[in-house]
Amino acid sequence: MKLWMYLFICVFSVLSGVSQSARAIETDSAASGASGFFGAAYLSNPNLSLILDTRVYSSNLNNLELEAKGIPGYTTEGLEMKKGFNLDSAELFFFSPVDPFFNLYAAMPLSLAGVELEEAYVVSTALPEGLQLKLGRFKSNITRLDAQHPHAWDFTDMALPYRAFLGSEGLGGENGAQVTYLPSLPVYILLGAEILQGENPLILGGDTWAGPQAFTGFIKASLDTSDLSALYFGPLVLVGQTKTHEVIPGAALTGRSTLSGLEAVWKWKPCAGMGLTWQSEYLVLHQEGKLADDAGMVGDVLRNQDGFYLQSVCQWYQFRVGARYDRLALAYDQLKINEEQQDLGDIPWRVSANCEYVPDEFTNIRLQYTYDASARNGQINREIILQFIFAIGAHPVHIF
Repeated sequence: MKLWMYLFICVFSVLSGVSQSARAIETDSAASGASGFFGAAYLSNPNLSLILDTRVYSSNLNNLELEAKGIPGYTTEGLEMKKGFNLDSAELFFFSPVDPFFNLYAAMPLSLAGVELEEAYVVSTALPEGLQLKLGRFKSNITRLDAQHPHAWDFTDMALPYRAFLGSEGLGGENGAQVTYLPSLPVYILLGAEILQGENPLILGGDTWAGPQAFTGFIKASLDTSDLSALYFGPLVLVGQTKTHEVIPGAALTGRSTLSGLEAVWKWKPCAGMGLTWQSEYLVLHQEGKLADDAGMVGDVLRNQDGFYLQSVCQWYQFRVGARYDRLALAYDQLKINEEQQDLGDIPWRVSANCEYVPDEFTNIRLQYTYDASARNGQINREIILQFIFAIGAHPVHIF
């Protein structure tokens, strides 16, 4: 199906559903003078936005070396960016109330490869106090970073532990359901659980025809550390069936994976135009299963690996500067095949620095330099990325 036909059908379907809901409550809304979130005018005009993410990329490696630049023992996935101009995506996003009980959200990245339905889900708005249901296709909320779209990241690329364990965009869009509970307490504590089909090709990639293959649980807590600062933190766990070709070259790994970790974000904001953010996460992967190579040989696999990142971003009105250090094999780097530890090479690590000009919420110009030593063979990737992000239309605010 041609691109313009696909977009027309998607947008027409959403507008038709919203219009029906609007007609159902239009009389009551008009009679009460409603003009807020569930006003008839709002329901008949869903919010639409388009976010363009384009980059200029430079590296001391050639394109073939970049494409083959995996992380031995973690992932065979190389880097997607090529030297020169890159169009990461032009993302269509729309959201609107369906009725007084549900809100609808959808995100469709458009790239040269085609159109992807990354997210399309509804969120409940009328369950008993503290409860909320999300249903459809969505980015998992196991962590703050995983739930974000690439244009909302503080750096041009995903942190190294995510790339190693989940892929270049984290867990990505997954079909499933999520339930969260926000109890009435003096401090903010959010409890959440998800049931996911399990499509992620790196950590899951299971037989999704057999039903849900992954389950997550998380706790998010927040407390004020002063009148001008707050701390956000919480543990997470992901358990799922695994069937992937992305870990060991030329071999399929089948088994069970458990990814657990802890995240923390501290923000200090003395005024509207100034602020400082520290963010860190620690992830550890335990994986057991069977390995089958192209010749049909089968062996037992045991993985215990970990990683972390620490980053800081300082805002001075329209300018932001940031630095990030990420590393794997902090305490564990175990990859055993038939009880024999594999020689994986050097410890993977990376350091990045960037500066941004953000004149308003619709424009972001970022320059980033990265010294990447994650290849484990002594090969260094020195990359410079000039990123441009432009947005038009209304879009939801980014999370804390």
